[in-house]
Amino acid sequence: MNNNIETHPFVPFLPEGAKVLMLGTFPPAPHRWCMPFYYPNFQNDMWRIMGIIFFDDKEHFIVKGEKRFDQPRIEAFLREKGIAMYDTATRIVRTKNTASDKDLDIIEETDVEAMLDRMPECDTIITAGQLATTTLCRRFNVKEPKVGDYAEVEYKGRKIRIYRMPSSSRAYPMKPERKAEQYANAFATLKNGT
Repeated sequence: MNNNIETHPFVPFLPEGAKVLMLGTFPPAPHRWCMPFYYPNFQNDMWRIMGIIFFDDKEHFIVKGEKRFDQPRIEAFLREKGIAMYDTATRIVRTKNTASDKDLDIIEETDVEAMLDRMPECDTIITAGQLATTTLCRRFNVKEPKVGDYAEVEYKGRKIRIYRMPSSSRAYPMKPERKAEQYANAFATLKNGT
């Protein structure tokens, strides 16, 4: 068994005025990256899902003719829409050297409350996948919602919706278009500009 403790390789991406905080569990190992940013594995469908929702184009964030995502375009999009990104784990051990949540032991959870304190306009948290949802809901002492649904918590006088979304990993057996339908509900206010 692997006992190497990994520390999160990215700093939290918290654009000014962010209304939505997206939380996965932890990035895959660097050899799986096509860019040094969130959801870096080209096999992961998160940026295809975002392309479908906001641009009706699954390949919107893919560099033409290459197997990598367009990081500057992604960052500009997230800033424009007010979408923050991080993960629910800051330090982990990979028990089987895979990227799968089931093979992660969380050593240190992320201080989500500290991030929320830096994002006074944030009223929506989106969790991508089971372990991220379990970790966050336990932290806020709220019952886990069903996939595609949300739970509501109060934090320092703010009502915050925690949306549980399907994993963007291809290991989760659902087409990106179908996942996009579920994610679109959580992004409805951003899409409508309200």
